Amino acid sequence: MTIIRSCLEKIIPFSEASPVANRVRKTHKIVFTNGVFDLMHKGHLTYLAQAAELGDFLWIGLNSDSSVKKIKGPERPIHPEEDRALLLACLSFVNAVTVFTEETPIELISRIRPDIHTKGGDYDREALPETPLVRSLGGEVQILPFIQGFSSTEIIHRIRGV
Repeated sequence: MTIIRSCLEKIIPFSEASPVANRVRKTHKIVFTNGVFDLMHKGHLTYLAQAAELGDFLWIGLNSDSSVKKIKGPERPIHPEEDRALLLACLSFVNAVTVFTEETPIELISRIRPDIHTKGGDYDREALPETPLVRSLGGEVQILPFIQGFSSTEIIHRIRGV
């Protein structure tokens, strides 16, 4: 159980994000990304690995179950936030995971103040609500290539026979 325990230690409560980030920032370049990460697939892994390579501390903001329902609908998420957080935290290149309850990660970003904020290629940097905040904090927003052919929603539709 020590492996699982070490994964659990990477799950940082929202209330502790600011002090932890302040310590980390002294010696590490923080890369932040966020998402639902419900049914993990190769597209997620590739994207997260690319994000991790941009710095030396990858911090993931994970949408809470309540925010996922607002964004994706009442049938989502498939996996509860505790399971999604643990799965992400057990990836060797992920350094921290924090669950946030809002639909956007703006409040969490204001606490972490990342050097780089990344999103997948299906997003427009200038349309992201968090872009002005990241820039005002001295960070940059990078859009990483979208991995075609991988989608949690598509997987769910295949399972349901839709």
